[in-house]
Amino acid sequence: MAPTPDPNSVGGSAKQDEATLKVPSKDPKKKDEKKDEDLSEEDLELKQNLELYVERVQDPNPDLQKAALESMRQEIRASTSSMTSVPKPLKFLRPHYGTLKAFHETMADSDLKKYLSDILSVLALTMSAEGERESLSFRLIGTEGDIGSWGHEYVRNLAGEIAQEYTKRQSEEASIDDLMELVQQIVAFHMKHNAETEAVDLLMDVEDLDLLLEHVDKTNFKRTCNYLTSAAKYLPGPDDMLVLDISYMIYMKFEEYPNALQIALFLDNTQYVKQVFTSCTDLLKKKQFCYMIARHGITFDLDDEMVADDDDGEALQDIVNNTKLSEGYLTLARDIEVMEAKTPEDIYKAHLLDGRASSGASADSARQNLAATFVNAFVNAGFGQDKLMTVPSDSTTGSSGNWLFKNKEHGKTSAAASLGMIQLWDVDSGLSQLDKYFHSNDNPIIAGALLGVGIVNCGIKNDCDPALALLGDYIDKEDSSVRIGAIMGLGISYAGSQNDQIRSKLSPILNDAKAPLDVIAFASLSLGMIYVGSCNEEVAQSIIFALMDRSEAELGDALTRFLPLGLGLLYLGKQESVEATAEVSKTFNEKIRKYCDMTLLSCAYAGTGNVLKVQDLLAQCGEHLEKGDIHQGPAVLGLAMVAMSEELGVDMEIRSLERMLQYGEQNIRRAVPLALGLLCISNPKVTVMDTLSRLSHDTDSEVAMAAIISLGLIGAGTNNARIAGMLRNLSSYYYKDANLLFCVRIAQGLVHMGKGLLTLSPFHSERFLLSPTALAGIVTLLHACLDMKPIILGKYHYVLYFLVLAMQPRMMLTVDENLKPLSVPVRVGQAVDVVGQAGRPKTITGFQTHSTPVLLAAGERAELATDKYIPLSPILEGFIILKENPDYREE
Repeated sequence: MAPTPDPNSVGGSAKQDEATLKVPSKDPKKKDEKKDEDLSEEDLELKQNLELYVERVQDPNPDLQKAALESMRQEIRASTSSMTSVPKPLKFLRPHYGTLKAFHETMADSDLKKYLSDILSVLALTMSAEGERESLSFRLIGTEGDIGSWGHEYVRNLAGEIAQEYTKRQSEEASIDDLMELVQQIVAFHMKHNAETEAVDLLMDVEDLDLLLEHVDKTNFKRTCNYLTSAAKYLPGPDDMLVLDISYMIYMKFEEYPNALQIALFLDNTQYVKQVFTSCTDLLKKKQFCYMIARHGITFDLDDEMVADDDDGEALQDIVNNTKLSEGYLTLARDIEVMEAKTPEDIYKAHLLDGRASSGASADSARQNLAATFVNAFVNAGFGQDKLMTVPSDSTTGSSGNWLFKNKEHGKTSAAASLGMIQLWDVDSGLSQLDKYFHSNDNPIIAGALLGVGIVNCGIKNDCDPALALLGDYIDKEDSSVRIGAIMGLGISYAGSQNDQIRSKLSPILNDAKAPLDVIAFASLSLGMIYVGSCNEEVAQSIIFALMDRSEAELGDALTRFLPLGLGLLYLGKQESVEATAEVSKTFNEKIRKYCDMTLLSCAYAGTGNVLKVQDLLAQCGEHLEKGDIHQGPAVLGLAMVAMSEELGVDMEIRSLERMLQYGEQNIRRAVPLALGLLCISNPKVTVMDTLSRLSHDTDSEVAMAAIISLGLIGAGTNNARIAGMLRNLSSYYYKDANLLFCVRIAQGLVHMGKGLLTLSPFHSERFLLSPTALAGIVTLLHACLDMKPIILGKYHYVLYFLVLAMQPRMMLTVDENLKPLSVPVRVGQAVDVVGQAGRPKTITGFQTHSTPVLLAAGERAELATDKYIPLSPILEGFIILKENPDYREE
């Protein structure tokens, strides 16, 4: 069949020119005749029939008109039900569109005119000019009939035109009732025909998502909500919250409680969380909710409404308080057979290097011992045994105190605290082991023991508050290192708890004129952690006054950075709520003003993916400033914090950070590796790994140190062999430079953190939820790394322990109805994004089958490989309760 000539442009001069280039121009009339000859007999007959109908429609006799319209309608309907190419009747009627339109205008109002409007509306699908919205206007004056019968393509086109018309009418403030009736019809049609995504898009365009609740049913609500929640990341506020609200309501309507709970946690809406508990009657399900809340790391107290029976209430509260975390983690470790303690030498693997580096390492320097302390703490975290700190005193190696005294002054603090890290989450044995250090006369050791108590209790809540009882009395001691130990310990153990008792203890320190700067800085940080994301006015006031009271000299100190950071953490992820405080920060001393501004902005929009804020921060990074300006560091980190929420944002951000390395000033280049480390934390992407590897040999030692620490962060807890190899080579490259070697050792400890069972990623539940306390811990460390020498390489190296807030087992552990571990086969593979795909696509690819407990790497997802059990949560991460499937039959 010859190509159809475009009726709008035959003989147009441009077309003529094109034609002369290809073939000698033909007379359009001849072309038409030729076209007729090419048609098959059926097509020719159809064409002649349609032309006859067109003439008949214009006939004065209404009966003839009606018959002609009816026949035309039949022809079109028969061909538009499914569309792959332009249907023949529409093609043959195209030349007559103008005549029919002109005739339509002359007709008197009647049913026939409505009939013709319907047909014109369908013809307009292929004919009307861009932006005319003719299809819609004819539809609105046509019959009220079923629109679906004209086919999907027609309904789709109408939906597009409605969206445009709606925006136009909104700006003119005209009535939209007639449009909304059509919308009702279209949404119903889409929902019936598995086009949930299109229904949602249309309703978003006409700002009426509530309609969805009427149209969703058991078969399509999951797909609808899936699309809503994943679209929320790309919507501007306040629409994103609205969309999540709707999906929460839909989940509640169909009693899909675990998903509803996730959205409630995402919205940080305690009312919603309570509602999930009160609506659900199944105790087992409630236990699963408690595991989800515990993993998210928020403090949550169950009341009588949520759980009727007291004993059940206690059991549930125990789960929320995370008391079983240590047990589960050790079950995993035994299963994978990594219980044996490792020494720092096992991690350094110095024997794999050439002779050059190993010769220098034999000397016992305090700096090397300090590095070994951290490596030992990170690697054996949570295992309860190691070969440096927990060695029984009567063994041949001498007393366990030995290692402690191989460290100098402030090194002892980190060494004593490392015991807390090794006993992580196991409160009882941890406290009994730390107890002996409280009787020491050496202040740094007491400080370390206090910090250790905080670390042991990290993320574990307890009715008798052991941490507060032990640390409370030390806050007001003379020695500032002891005070910092106690303050930091409280910050770590009560992060996110919004505990007012602690506030009343720490707030006075901030406004105490006699208190040293470091104590004030750590008090501010700890308050920020305890009240993370709470927007608490009183804490904000105290920190603001503390900032205003600082002298010029103090503002230049590296530790002053922690004051604005403590303030920023109060607003973590809370978006607009920060604005009042941001206004106040404009009145600060100009040394700290911009730094404070950037920190507040980046914290408030952390994890929101807000494009406008990314642009604001990029603008700040684009300026070329003097050396003394420090505010660009937090701006670069802020870029990573805002963009880290979804994959697309992460990839775009990695690209813009590449640009900054090329064009940015020194102070920006120093922050870029840290930002990369945050974007890919515990997720070693090869491209980022290579960039950091390149930067780790940078001529500027600050950049190199940041890059090395970031290599540790992106590989944290993954045992990634390639990063481990890079770090080994770096350790021989930098064997003479104590500072850089220290960083390499820390990074080695991070990569092998928890022998590969832990992750630092603040995201969980398939990257949907962001744990505020975890992010707070990571961001604090990164801010400290912006100025390595005085903080991490100085005497405040124990800020590295803030990472404990983000440490979580990257496991999936299945338990039975009595919460005892249960081994079942699961498939673990790369997660596939199936939002809006047709049918029932596979959610994972390239899977392997293991029996639980299993480890999940970044971007992996698990699904049960058996029908014998039903998981109580749709997302298989952390602790999953399985109940037996009543319909299961053994084969």
